[in-house]
Amino acid sequence: MPVPAQPTLGELFAASPRDGGATGFLLAQLDRERPLLWVQERMAILEAGRIYPPGLGGRMAAGLIHVEARDARAALWAMEEGLRCSALGGVVGELWGDPRALDFTATRRLAVAAERSGVPAWLVRFGGTANLSGARMRWRVASAPSLAHEFDPRAPGAAAWDAELFRARGAVPGRWPRCWSAGGDGAADFERVVAVAADRAMAAGEQQRA
Repeated sequence: MPVPAQPTLGELFAASPRDGGATGFLLAQLDRERPLLWVQERMAILEAGRIYPPGLGGRMAAGLIHVEARDARAALWAMEEGLRCSALGGVVGELWGDPRALDFTATRRLAVAAERSGVPAWLVRFGGTANLSGARMRWRVASAPSLAHEFDPRAPGAAAWDAELFRARGAVPGRWPRCWSAGGDGAADFERVVAVAADRAMAAGEQQRA
């Protein structure tokens, strides 16, 4: 799965507000050893639910800084301010729909702030469209059928997600189905199930435009 050359802004489009695929994919990208700033717009909380810290795991939950923003403008401001702190392991923002405040300028500012501080930033979009954005990598993520259970074929096995990179700077678009596995410290880890090549013509075009 491609990763940016340096910490920057990534954008995740969830399949639906109640689909946990985007969150599962996101958690695998974050640094569990440093504090995490998680900003949720009020409408995102109403539609998708409030983050549950114990579900993040011990170290990540202990270092979580949660901000509830009244609207998208406040959420974007909180994210940009958080990106000034290089001690953070990441900044996550959840937004609902296509708010006017979320334009190319706003996303470009987040990307530049992340690159300057060396802190990765992620925008999680619920019910939004993939309009113009300054995000360096843009993903569509959805839950997939769980894998077969190791001991009981009638029971669900490891959770799985389907991640599609549909636009990126310096990377070829493609799909990367992932599955959950237990890491050495008991934290969630993600392994690739299989890489699905994107259309080569489309991929070449995306690279030229990026």
